[in-house]
Amino acid sequence: MKQEYAVTKKLAVVVLISGGGSNLQAIINAMHHHDLPIEIRAVISNKGTAYGLERARRANIPAHTLNHTDFPDRISYSRALQELIDNFKPELVVLAGFMRILPKAFVDHYMGRMLNIHPSLLPEFSGLHTHQRALKANAPEHGASVHFVTNELDGGPLIIQAHVPVHKEDTVETLAER
Repeated sequence: MKQEYAVTKKLAVVVLISGGGSNLQAIINAMHHHDLPIEIRAVISNKGTAYGLERARRANIPAHTLNHTDFPDRISYSRALQELIDNFKPELVVLAGFMRILPKAFVDHYMGRMLNIHPSLLPEFSGLHTHQRALKANAPEHGASVHFVTNELDGGPLIIQAHVPVHKEDTVETLAER
């Protein structure tokens, strides 16, 4: 028998992106279908050309750009990013394809309330180019992981993983799509 629970409060979320926003779109869809009891208060990108900003606007979610190239260093950028995020009073920060390494002070500020969506079955293939590396290693399966962000790159506690088989004829693109 399926247990049902009444959600009395939606979790306030800020989502950080750098690109197309396919993970963001999945989150928006789940939110709109009431599969995720969240309220996305803002989407922030470090790139003004990120298509994910348009996805946010189409869903009537405030979309902001804070370009990392406008700052002299990572610390200055992360301070400005933290200030912008904190304006929305999130209970959770989600890195959904956000392609910046965040400094310790930033991670510490959101410790226990920042998640990352990573395109591999961690601890395998942490970092970048996960699909290429999985294919090169002839991995029998690949997938995605959601984990808490810590100061160890892609090393925080796992929350959930989704597995997909790797087919002999897969390319980087087909594996990424699946």
